Amino acid sequence: MMPWVRFTTDFDWKPCPQVTIAYRAGQEVNVTTLCAAKAVKAAKAVRFSKSKKSDAHQN
Repeated sequence: MMPWVRFTTDFDWKPCPQVTIAYRAGQEVNVTTLCAAKAVKAAKAVRFSKSKKSDAHQN
């Protein structure tokens, strides 16, 4: 299962040398476990649980 994170500051994720994914402060997104771990370790994001109730409101 991929974790949800909330980015507290801008974070550039490089899953491979040719690719950069730019996450902006305030984004709440589902990311890979490795991306989440690196962003949290760099103090750029925090993990959180997304409730099923809040998911239903986005549709």
